[in-house]
Amino acid sequence: MLKKSLSLAVAAATLLAAAPVLADDVKIGFLADITGPIAGFAPGMVDAANLAITNVNDQGGILGGDTLVSVLADSACDGGAAGPAADRLVNAENVVAIFGGFCSGATIAGANGSAIPGNVVMISPASTAPAVAELDDNDLVFRDVVPDSIQGVKAAELLLAQGTKEVGLTYVNNDYGSGLAGAFADAFVAGGGKVLSNVAHEDGKADYRPEIGQIEASGATTLVIYGYENAGGGAILNQAIEAGSFTQFMGGDGMAGEALLSSRNAADLEGMILTQAAAAAGPSFDALDALTKAAGQDVNGTYVTNSYDAVFLLALAIEKSGAADRNGISAALRDVANAPGEVILPGEWAKAKELIAAGTDINYEGASGTVEFDAVGDVAGAINYFLVEGGAVVNKGLVE
Repeated sequence: MLKKSLSLAVAAATLLAAAPVLADDVKIGFLADITGPIAGFAPGMVDAANLAITNVNDQGGILGGDTLVSVLADSACDGGAAGPAADRLVNAENVVAIFGGFCSGATIAGANGSAIPGNVVMISPASTAPAVAELDDNDLVFRDVVPDSIQGVKAAELLLAQGTKEVGLTYVNNDYGSGLAGAFADAFVAGGGKVLSNVAHEDGKADYRPEIGQIEASGATTLVIYGYENAGGGAILNQAIEAGSFTQFMGGDGMAGEALLSSRNAADLEGMILTQAAAAAGPSFDALDALTKAAGQDVNGTYVTNSYDAVFLLALAIEKSGAADRNGISAALRDVANAPGEVILPGEWAKAKELIAAGTDINYEGASGTVEFDAVGDVAGAINYFLVEGGAVVNKGLVE
């Protein structure tokens, strides 16, 4: 399903990028990691983002009837690729805002290289590294995903509450991995636990036995992996299973997704814990669930809710700013996202346009959770944990 969805997403985005852009088109750039270590997540994210654009255009368009379009650039979850990709969006395509990047390193590179100098607002649906919040960004970089400073702490608290006091830890050597591992390790030690071994790994290797052996030698029987399932993190998991030295595994959102079990013997992963930002429950989630079902999409896909919310919020901010240029979008974003205001749910574009035109405050309630941007453009949120149980990944609810 993912491969088919990716093909459709890429094909659709390619057509959008190749089609002649009319004078009244308003362009949002998609700085999307459609290749690289999170390519398995990207299809659902791109599809959801384009669904938000479809909802806008089907309800009268933007700024008095203009057409909202997406322009795709592949950042490949890599800062080296993200720089030129963002440059094309900002300086060649002249987008008014950017959805993305997905990986933290890609977001940081795209922001520093082009978006910030070009006065372009970005909203990332998936860049969780603490370093994103530390950018000198002129209030241009936002994200509607829970940062790793929360996910890492909650993961540590969960293991400690379950009686695990010693772990081995490995993380992909980039902003995402080091940030999440750092938050986890600090909280785990502060709570009385011991990190017996803390080993960085690089993606793209065939053999991770040296890293695994170093962790084995520490005596750890619980292995925490903060990496990507279809890159180094997944290879480490496979080789650690073969080694047979670990009785428990834990991973973050980068290890989640359908491929985790589809390419492995589920019995080998029985009891594995995964953490991920919790989607909202209630009217907002239900509204997006209905929209995605009608479009043949899955609302429960990784970062699907965050992706839809990010693009719908950008559209609302452009509408609120009153012009198809880059000025004023940052300030307008908080106006449409943060309380107070009349509540807008996913898909309620016509209602939002009417209220904005009347000068009425609105408050978009996201399917990914309540979106209230703080001073650095972050949102608060909750963390769910999942357990591999009986051959399936089961949502066990919030980490309290």
